[in-house]
Amino acid sequence: MRRSVSTAVLLVALGLGIAGLGVGTGNFTASAQQKPQTLEVKIDNFSFGPTELTVPVGTTVTWTNRDDIPHTVVSTEGVFKSKGLDTDEKFYFTFSKAGSYPYFCSIHPKMTGKVVVQ
Repeated sequence: MRRSVSTAVLLVALGLGIAGLGVGTGNFTASAQQKPQTLEVKIDNFSFGPTELTVPVGTTVTWTNRDDIPHTVVSTEGVFKSKGLDTDEKFYFTFSKAGSYPYFCSIHPKMTGKVVVQ
């Protein structure tokens, strides 16, 4: 009798442990799928490339100045604004809401781009 109770308790504990591992694995997979992206826009030859970028919510966009002169990255709507970026300097912004985000260089206003967040 005592052996039957011990075996039953052991089986229940083992079953709960295995179930717990399955739940943990599911959460790990979900977290891995939700990992935010980082995408790059290059500033070179007085232009942003790519000019338009479509990204999911939560994506961080990095602008890197590859030009020999300073540039800025300024949202038309005032959502983000970089300092003057010298050669090889970077500016990062994480897009937390869906929408269209046009931007320009405040030093060279004809330089424009857009990030579309879905």
